[in-house]
Amino acid sequence: MSLSVQFFSLLAMIGTGITAGIVMDLFGTIVAACDNRSFIRRWAFWLECLIWIALGMVSFWVLIMVRDGAWRMYDPVAQVSGLLLYAAIFHHPVRIIGRLLLLVVLRPIWLIIRLVYLMIQRIFYLIYSILLLITSPFIRLVKNIGKFLQNKGRVLYNRLH
Repeated sequence: MSLSVQFFSLLAMIGTGITAGIVMDLFGTIVAACDNRSFIRRWAFWLECLIWIALGMVSFWVLIMVRDGAWRMYDPVAQVSGLLLYAAIFHHPVRIIGRLLLLVVLRPIWLIIRLVYLMIQRIFYLIYSILLLITSPFIRLVKNIGKFLQNKGRVLYNRLH
């Protein structure tokens, strides 16, 4: 393996470390912005595990693309170096971009999803209310007939004894 391929693979692994830092930092920002009752906050540990697994698969895919999946001892060192490089240099700009992404993209999408859910819920409630209004005279009639028959049965029972 030539020196240029090794250097390129080293840079690729540093890049996957930086990417892992960005993804995990954005995930932490999203979790911190969620309410305590939200799905993301309740399942944050398992979602983070899935993200780490996905990042490992992406790193291996990069290794396959760069040098046919050959793993060298300096690869994890390069990835940890990429994580540290992210923490030292790229942390603050990416956090600002992450907050902007959250405010500009994710919150409006979440608002639209909640609005659609609320509209569907209100439509079902309206249909339920209309059906209840239509059937309420029949329900009252059935209840009154039941009470009448129950009272009639008591009267007949008391007369017999």
